[in-house]
Amino acid sequence: MFNINNIKIAVIGLGYVGLPLAVEFGKQHPVIGFDINVNRIASLKAGTDHTLEVSDEELSQASNLNYSSNIDALKDCNFFIVTVPTPIDDYKQPDLTPLISASKAIGGLLKPNDIVVYESTVYPGATEEVCIPVLEDVSGLVYNQDFYAGYSPERINPGDKEHRVTNILKVTAGSTPEVADFVDEVYNLIITAGTHKAPTIKVAEAAKVIENTQRDVNIALINELAVIFNKMDIDTEAVLIAAGTKWNFLPFRPGLVGGHCIGVDPYYLTHKAQAIGYNPEIILAGRRLNDSMGEYVVTQLVKTMIKKRIQVEGAKVLVLGLSFKENCPDVRNTKVIDIVRELEEYNIEVDVYDPWVDSAEAQREYNITPVNAPLSNHYDSIILAVAHSEFVNMGVEHIRNFGKDSHVLYDLKYVFDKDKTDIRL
Repeated sequence: MFNINNIKIAVIGLGYVGLPLAVEFGKQHPVIGFDINVNRIASLKAGTDHTLEVSDEELSQASNLNYSSNIDALKDCNFFIVTVPTPIDDYKQPDLTPLISASKAIGGLLKPNDIVVYESTVYPGATEEVCIPVLEDVSGLVYNQDFYAGYSPERINPGDKEHRVTNILKVTAGSTPEVADFVDEVYNLIITAGTHKAPTIKVAEAAKVIENTQRDVNIALINELAVIFNKMDIDTEAVLIAAGTKWNFLPFRPGLVGGHCIGVDPYYLTHKAQAIGYNPEIILAGRRLNDSMGEYVVTQLVKTMIKKRIQVEGAKVLVLGLSFKENCPDVRNTKVIDIVRELEEYNIEVDVYDPWVDSAEAQREYNITPVNAPLSNHYDSIILAVAHSEFVNMGVEHIRNFGKDSHVLYDLKYVFDKDKTDIRL
């Protein structure tokens, strides 16, 4: 029923996840990459990826890949891969709007024997409880009789040039054993690291959502330890280095936990847990602690400024970095914004500098216009919030030159030696 030689692939959503996938498939099979953002389509057709996940050269190598913002362009496709965002709303509840919209659009195109594979992170059961009914309702077709589904959770790490889509082992799953085999076969066309075929779609969904939940809880523990050690005047990094000499000590570091995965995915799992009558304690405790770190950082900074007799109200603070991680332009769910907003609560004047971030996107997402370059001898405090290579290469003396004669340097990312900074997390 399914023939690998006859697949025509559609990738719906060309962001950090979808584009690298579409490019790899497009090197050997017909692929149409779809996105509702017409500007995104235009830039990709011009050969440029503003997320910097795919180079211009890699884009040019995908000779079988075409782009469109017209859903009708996908009408001849028979293997649909959905890679749209799955964010949370203001109440930290899953926002499945993009996923439902994509399912409605695909439903209008579905034909007998088509397969729809979801890669977007969801809670266990969401594919079959939310997406499949939409596909059935719009198409008029019957699930696992007329059309089929699969799930293969994304494992993209934005900004990581070592771990790419092809060399990260891929989990796959299908709605029937035969479909599971075929979905696995399709992904093995491009995944050199191999695949792991999960027994059900729910297992694959659950595996994805706990990957980042586990990291979130572990970082929360280290953040809590950092708070404790700071109160005891003990250097947290020194403690972690010492503990790390044991072979099975996990090398987590304290910090801000943002981005589209670690800071979001646990809420999908806790939402489902609460829906079935279980109140998750450890996961939500970790989330609360990690979400509070921006406020804690500013509290530490303000206390240090007061000790150095620096006027807090009306002070000028430079925040170096806005993206959620180093060497990456992605500002989605960045927790640096928590630092900025908390500083503003003290009537502090904040300048944000990030050479990786698009100013228009920062303005659109957070109403922040990053400065083109920091001023010398201008700031009462400097927070090194993101360890971009540009900041590392500047060196501590260059960065301190942005500050006034008396200022505070907060190295949030352990970039410089302790004796070169005033505060570290």
